[in-house]
Amino acid sequence: MASRAGAGAPAKRKYNAAVMAKRRWRRASWLAIALTFIGIVVSVRLGVWQLDRAGQAQALLDAFAGAATATPEDFSTVNTNPPADRFPKVRVRGHFLADRGWWRDEQLNGGRVGVEAYAAFAADGSDALLLVDRGWSAWSHVPGTQPSMPAAPQGEVELTGMYAPFPASGLRLGGSVLPKQSAWPKLTLAIDREEIAADLGRPLLPRVLLLDADAASGFERTWTPALMPPERHRAYAFQWFAFALAALVAFVVLHWKKVDS
Repeated sequence: MASRAGAGAPAKRKYNAAVMAKRRWRRASWLAIALTFIGIVVSVRLGVWQLDRAGQAQALLDAFAGAATATPEDFSTVNTNPPADRFPKVRVRGHFLADRGWWRDEQLNGGRVGVEAYAAFAADGSDALLLVDRGWSAWSHVPGTQPSMPAAPQGEVELTGMYAPFPASGLRLGGSVLPKQSAWPKLTLAIDREEIAADLGRPLLPRVLLLDADAASGFERTWTPALMPPERHRAYAFQWFAFALAALVAFVVLHWKKVDS
């Protein structure tokens, strides 16, 4: 029995060696190497970029959340040079410019369509005007109708709210629609700092004041940044990293070939 086992071991080793000998690494072409390398590098870079976007989105959400419960600061300390890493809650005194307002159309709130109302505000001690987001109001867009909302208060007032960046305008064609309108408030799809400043003929401060919620104001104010959730960015990052791994695996499989015995 022992002699049979001893005789079988060399035969088994020869069989395994024969099986292994049937696969050889086939030399890859420079084109295949270049394409694989580029695919891996691009996929990894896009994955890292998505992770960076996830971090930025999370920081923005944290900044909004922190501002909601913060103690109001003196507006004069942050008005022209706001901190880049947060959106301070501020208290500012001044007056609204009469009959100078804008409606940002096609704004959704809880699945309902309406407009976001903006007004120009002259803050005490500032030569540049402050754009104030008064909040959202429903509008059915029935022809011949206008949004129903209270006018901005007149006289000296004190406002409190979050000092946040201008809303993103996205890609637009045809330029500003504001010069084509003569009646106020003006209707627009974008709130662009340069366009609003040109419409007023006066400079604007670098950020917008998002007013604190007030049930008596006639507006709905739920301030959340319009962005892709961090979780989705991380999911996209995982996909790009998976593409990089798939490209490497495909390269190995295609060049670790069987050979005829």
